[in-house]
Amino acid sequence: MKLKVCGMKYLENIKSIAALQPDYMGFIFYEKSERYFKNIIPMLPKGIKKTGVFVDEYLEIVISLVEEYQLEAIQLHGSESVDYIQKLKQFLEDRDVFQQTQSTIEIIKVFSIKNTINFGILEPFLNKVDYFLFDTEGRKRGGNGVQFDWSILKNYPFKKPFFLSGGIALDDVRQIKKIQNVRLPIHAVDINSKFEIKPGLKSVKKVEKFINGLAVG
Repeated sequence: MKLKVCGMKYLENIKSIAALQPDYMGFIFYEKSERYFKNIIPMLPKGIKKTGVFVDEYLEIVISLVEEYQLEAIQLHGSESVDYIQKLKQFLEDRDVFQQTQSTIEIIKVFSIKNTINFGILEPFLNKVDYFLFDTEGRKRGGNGVQFDWSILKNYPFKKPFFLSGGIALDDVRQIKKIQNVRLPIHAVDINSKFEIKPGLKSVKKVEKFINGLAVG
């Protein structure tokens, strides 16, 4: 199972978390977020995918930021449609962004869960995105620090892998391992607010302890 640390904001903290070798690091390009990123991204160790988080953003702006920061994954956290994603892929191809990054850019579509979810709404996206991400529906677009009822996922009917997100904390390691055992296609866990000293600033000790906990058999 892979790890994504999202909502990175501060230069030295980015370097410190990167030294722990998470698989993804998320940078939020949404001005209303308290974790809004407008810094420079330092050189990251090989294997860490720079992920840009967007909310109903103009396609031209998404492409511009993908090129500027050489993003390797795009997380769509708004109400983006299938048509939007098709146009995004076309923009990426037309601008030769794939060639510039020397790899295919992953597209992650977020669906927020409150008390339940109709998994049928995911079906039109199955062949359009690389991963789904399940987050908790809340007042803010992510980073609410609240966990949804993970037992809802036992009815997930697809093989499409997904990120598990929403209020994940250090003491959730055991529960995450239980979910792994039911053979759900969890690609990665996504941590954010529960590992923060303040919005955008992650506790290196907490993240390291979480990584070590997941690594223990």
